[in-house]
Amino acid sequence: MSQSQLTIVPAERAEERSAPIRPRPSYRLDESVGHLLRRAHQRHAALFQERGAVSGLTSTQFATLLRLSELGTATQNALGRAVALDPATIQGVVARLRDRGLVDAGRDPLDRRTVVLSLNEAGATALAEAVRQGSHANERLLAPLSAEERRMLLRLLRRLLG
Repeated sequence: MSQSQLTIVPAERAEERSAPIRPRPSYRLDESVGHLLRRAHQRHAALFQERGAVSGLTSTQFATLLRLSELGTATQNALGRAVALDPATIQGVVARLRDRGLVDAGRDPLDRRTVVLSLNEAGATALAEAVRQGSHANERLLAPLSAEERRMLLRLLRRLLG
């Protein structure tokens, strides 16, 4: 940009230009579903971790262990789909769970080329404590809601997720 294209703004006018940009009044952050869901998730995660990390589990590791316990065995890809994690993320989660000795990997007896994951005894123990803490976090988060409001919230969230 050449000097001839620059516009010199007097200091008093520069202050006018530096006034905060106001968003359109038709969009309010306090009414944004995404923002409110993120804040609710943050609150739940804080409640989950309130008593200290359960066996050092993150909420994602907890969800992965819980889903694996429901499935019995699963490939890493199937487990990732079951907890709605992309392949790169589930790979890291499974690696950390295996490193901590909570998940075992073995060959599928029907297809020896396929590696299947399963929850081991240490994983089941960690999961049992995490389930107690997760239930407590759910109860605390939902405490302001009536039983019917809780059912409705879960129904609506499931509908939003398809």
